[in-house]
Amino acid sequence: MRKTERYPVQGSNSLWQMYKTVSFWKVARNFAVIQVSRYTPFLPLKNWMYRTFLGMQVGERTAFGLMAMPDVMFPERIRIGSNSIIGYNTTILAHEYLIDEYRLGDVVIGDHVMIGANTTILPGVTIGDRAVVGAGSLVNRDIPAGAFAAGNPVRIIRQPQTE
Repeated sequence: MRKTERYPVQGSNSLWQMYKTVSFWKVARNFAVIQVSRYTPFLPLKNWMYRTFLGMQVGERTAFGLMAMPDVMFPERIRIGSNSIIGYNTTILAHEYLIDEYRLGDVVIGDHVMIGANTTILPGVTIGDRAVVGAGSLVNRDIPAGAFAAGNPVRIIRQPQTE
């Protein structure tokens, strides 16, 4: 089970009420920063923008592929370790708006992690150090350190080697 905080809403669906949960100006600023970052080919600049303007924790030498999309509403809930790769067009969500509630959850990605292209990572997920997530996966549960996981929904393909 993912580690998320649940917040019930009354009346219309939770997305219709999103500006009761997050400032419009925060979302507008984050959107502008993310859009510029998605297209820049300069990895150190991307990381600096994510750290400085979005409050994300991004480790040294972590690389975000072209078009990677961190959460626009709650990017400060994303932590990524050092020397990791976030593949092309990957989406990292720290929120989900549902009909009767919205949920928030920290996303923690360890050191030396490889996330394949076109992957979606849901809120409340932890991906351990040196894990590999195959392209096109839906990460809806924790991935242990050193594991290889893939699929929609993700499943563990190979457990880490134990000595």
